[in-house]
Order: sequence, then structure tokens, then C-alpha cells
Amino acid sequence: MGGNVIDPGTAAWMLFGGFFGLLALRVPVAVALGLACLPPLLIEPRLWPMILVQETFNAYNSFILLAVPFFLLAANLMTIGGITERLIRLSRAMVGHLPGSLAQINVVLSIFFAGISGSSTADAASQGKLFIEAQRREGYDVSFSVAITAVSAVLAAIIPPSIMMIVWGGVLTVSIGGLFLAGVVPGLLLGLVQMATVHAYAKARGYPTYGKASWGEFGSALFVSLPALMTPFIIIGGKIFGWFTATEAACIAVLYAMILSVIVYREMNMKGLWTAFSETGRFAAITLFCVGTASAFGWLLAFYKIPDALLSGVSAWEMGPILTGFFIAGVFLVVGCFLDAIPAIIIVGTILQPVAEAAGMHPIHFAMVGIVSLAFGLVTPPYGLCLLISCAVAGVRVMDVLKDTCIMLLPMLGVLALLILWPDVALFLPRMLEPDFLK
Repeated sequence: MGGNVIDPGTAAWMLFGGFFGLLALRVPVAVALGLACLPPLLIEPRLWPMILVQETFNAYNSFILLAVPFFLLAANLMTIGGITERLIRLSRAMVGHLPGSLAQINVVLSIFFAGISGSSTADAASQGKLFIEAQRREGYDVSFSVAITAVSAVLAAIIPPSIMMIVWGGVLTVSIGGLFLAGVVPGLLLGLVQMATVHAYAKARGYPTYGKASWGEFGSALFVSLPALMTPFIIIGGKIFGWFTATEAACIAVLYAMILSVIVYREMNMKGLWTAFSETGRFAAITLFCVGTASAFGWLLAFYKIPDALLSGVSAWEMGPILTGFFIAGVFLVVGCFLDAIPAIIIVGTILQPVAEAAGMHPIHFAMVGIVSLAFGLVTPPYGLCLLISCAVAGVRVMDVLKDTCIMLLPMLGVLALLILWPDVALFLPRMLEPDFLK
């Protein structure tokens, strides 16, 4: 015990028991993490409550985490600045002729928006307002409309620039540029299986289909959308070629969004600018508060060597890379049902990192398995934040849409299994474009 009054087992019960007990009382996740740290800090003679403040501040004192509010601001500026409407026009020209046209447009817009925002919750909120009522008017079932809006929103957690990737790279010391490249193929595969699911639903239920756009309409839509579509290429390209760091890339994205909204599209006024800044402040405060309290929680886990105790039995299983990948995915899938992705990365990711290393998993492959698995937690109860947001927009209960949501998640689980069985799904682009990211 190293002279500690509390042994690792008791400390684990206090920390996790206190945390889940507070969650059951509907205390917000970030607050519950902080309050759960207090009993050991008060009981252990070598510790004191100010460590909670100190470790929380240490988590915030990170240059990489500055990228989070800047990426959120860039997304808000682009949404208010008229970029979303132009991307909808392009999406309709691309997939409007497919069965279930409006739902197909929903998925494609989520892919485009993911390359700008990095936030699944922001995607769910904005897409829900745009599509759920519109789909309802066109005869789509409400449960289907809510489910596809929530499920497609998780793409923002996987397709770069992703806030989850930034936090993972900063906490576990993994190349963020490598993670950005690694997320492209899994994200697009998930988007494709979602479109296939919409196709199957539309054929079975007779959802409406639009006429096919002409090449002229497609060219016109692409022309007006091209400046917005350049955003992910500027961010990822700048990171790959070493022109700027992830945080600097986020600042460039903000400047570019301002130029597009004010000068190119001319749809941003002072009221819109104020809305963008206020929404960014609110979302960033929630996200970063979770980072701070989760870091303090993780510090206590390390202090009592709880990860070593938890993993002592797992290490004896001697699993290979594939079994380890499925084990890691299973843990994150379960944890994601109860815990926000960012605290899960900080707490569970650091616990599982030695397991992945012992099995010979590449750090970027391990990261992508974890991130994709945690993305499912955004639509799985009881946490399921994207699902809760979409249900709130539609005014329905979660139970009413759970069946369609689970059906849509099944082919996505197939993509996760493919990612585990074939690491090159994630590692192909980094290896081809920038091998240094894999070192």
C-alpha cells in the first residue's frame, strides 16, 4: 500500500461507487467525477482537498486542449454563416436520387459537417432542427428520423478534426496528425453502412425519393460549397505537412470560417457573431470541465495503483492483438453507455493502454478502436447524449426510438469488427501519406 491508509480495493470502491452513486442521483458527469474524489482526499493523511483543484488546473494547462474551443467556434461560425445550407444543396445533388432521399442527405451532410466541427453533440443539435421535422412532413416514421439523425451525428467523433482525437492524443501522447488520417477510412465506412441502412429502410417502408440532379445542378452546388469543403483539407493538410500544430490548425479554421462567413458568403452579422461565441463558450466549458475533473479522478487512480490491480488478472490471459482489440472494444462499448467519451478516454484509456502495448497493438490502432467504440456510447442509453438531444428536438421518448437505433448500430458494429481484425483500415492512410506518424 506504500504507507497509504486506504488500500487500492477500498479506494476503487470509494471512487467508482461514489461516482456511479452520484450519477444515479442525476448529478452531472463532470461534477460527479469531482465529488467522488473528495472522500479519499479527506481521509488519506498524505493528501488534501486542494489536490482536486491542482490536478484540474494541470489538465487545463495544455496547449493542445486549446484546439477544442477553437474547433467548436469554427463550426459555429460556419453554421451561422450560411455554410450548412450550401452543404445541404450539395448533398441533395449528390444523393437526392437514392431511396430515402432526405435521410440520405442527412447522412452525407453529417459526413461534411464532421470534417468541420469535430463535435457530435453540435451535429446532433443542428441536424435535428433541420431534418427531423422535415422528414416527418415527408412521411418518414418519427423513430426512424430521430435514430438516423442521432446515429449519423457520431461521425463527427471519428472523421477528423475530432475533439475526441485531440483529447486522446494529448492525454495518451499519440500523434494527432496520425489520428486525423486514421479516422478518415473508418469514418467513411461508417457513413456508407448508414446510407445502406437508409436504403434498406426506404425500400421496406416506401420512403420518398427525389429526382436525380443534373450535372449542371451538381456543378453549381459544388462550386458554392467548395470554399467550405476546403476546411478539412486545410486543417488535415496543414497538420500532415507540418505547417502548424493541432491548436494552430484550429485557429486557422476560425480565421477561415470568419472569412467565408463575413466576406465570401456575407451572411454573418454582429448578432450571429455573438451567438457563435456564446454557444462556443457554453459547449467548451462543459467539455473542458469534464477534462479537468476526469484528470483529477485519474490521478487518484494512479496514486492508489488501481489500474495495476485491475489489470493484473487481464495480463495473465495473454491475449493476442485481435482478442485484445475485441476486449478493449467491449470495455469501451460498456463504459460509453454510462460515461462521457472524454472522461472515458482519460480514465479508461490510460488503464487499457498497457494492455494494448503488451498485445502489440499500434498506439494509433488502439486509439481508433477506442474512439469508434466510444462513439457508439453517444447513442446508447442511459447516457447516449446524441440520442437524448435528437429525442428532445423531436419531443419523443428514448424508448420510442430505441428499436430503430439498435438496428442501425448493427452494421456499424461490423465496421468496428473489421477495424479490429484488419488494422490497416486505420493505418493505411497514415502509412501511405506520412509514415513518420506511425513511429
